[in-house]
Amino acid sequence: MNKKKFGALLVGISLMIAGCGGGGASDTIKIGANLEMTGGSASFGASATNAAKLAINEYNAKGGFKGKKVELVIADNKSEAAESASAMQKLVQDKVVAVIAPIASSSVIAGAQINQDSKVLAISPTASNPKVTVDEKGKVRPYLFRASFIDPFQGSVMAAFATKSLKAKTAAIYIDNSSDYAKGLAKYFEEEFVKAGGQIVIKEAYLQKDTDFKATLTKIKATNPEVIFVPGYYQEVGLIIKQSRDLGMKMPVLGGDGWDSVQLTNIAGAENLENTFFCNHYSAEDKSPKVTSFVEAYQKAYGQVPDSFAALAYDATWMIIKAMERADSTDPVKIRDEMEKTKDHDGVSGKTTLNATHDAVKGAVIIAYQGGKQVFKERVAP
Repeated sequence: MNKKKFGALLVGISLMIAGCGGGGASDTIKIGANLEMTGGSASFGASATNAAKLAINEYNAKGGFKGKKVELVIADNKSEAAESASAMQKLVQDKVVAVIAPIASSSVIAGAQINQDSKVLAISPTASNPKVTVDEKGKVRPYLFRASFIDPFQGSVMAAFATKSLKAKTAAIYIDNSSDYAKGLAKYFEEEFVKAGGQIVIKEAYLQKDTDFKATLTKIKATNPEVIFVPGYYQEVGLIIKQSRDLGMKMPVLGGDGWDSVQLTNIAGAENLENTFFCNHYSAEDKSPKVTSFVEAYQKAYGQVPDSFAALAYDATWMIIKAMERADSTDPVKIRDEMEKTKDHDGVSGKTTLNATHDAVKGAVIIAYQGGKQVFKERVAP
């Protein structure tokens, strides 16, 4: 090989190597999104993706990062924890600088080792199980973060609402046994409800994708609970509420942020949603300038009111962008280091500070349904 060809080969190899580091040598900076684009939680994934795109488009319109545009790279985890690790691996191989992690807690946990090994942070908009950021040995997962409050707070909020606002003394718990999220909320609801003097009269379980709940609901009805806590996702929750009302069960039904989808009314029926309440991260009815601006921009772009999954994904995306700006770098490790320092991030879902375990410290709201539409009920401080 002559010297000229050898020199050209070396230049080519150098350019290839330069193009492998965290998006720094490219004309665009890649942020990954490991989200539920298909499967049972596709509604959540669509909301999160739309909001992430909105945030990135707004940032790019202001000039991007040092003149470079930010690009959202999406990997579909198919609403299954088993697929989440593969989706995360795909994004890491695509040289993203950070990842918007899955909606579901179990799916975030499934990809945790890949984030650790690749040293690329992932921040979930909504995953609320404590195990997302702290492993079984009590050690903080250094590359995992969340933009939402955690299950103990959400479960205790709904237990307090049941005992104080609804004056309930007995409750039934009906959970999705295939979901870490649902089991986490149920655990903390039960602890706080009993601590407040309440009694859990029955605990029952179902599995994701179940459709016939009448036999179990009949058992629950026989115990005559004053409230039913159903901390699942909207697909099954909608059917559970509809079938419970068909059985003549008129007591309040309570849940968590997994209820928050425009599809819930279609599945349950507007009339059946009367006397139901759930804990959420924000209300589109909030008239603060930050929320109003976001709701207007989202509606203009997508033609619908943004749910909490959209609000939290929007906040999570901006948290990545702000961490990147503070780091003044697209180095994934430096971005992680700055993400860890997040304090009083002024987001759509309120001011967010990440604590020592990478959990978001923030407030919550209680949402009721009236006429099939969500109505702000009350606000709960952290």
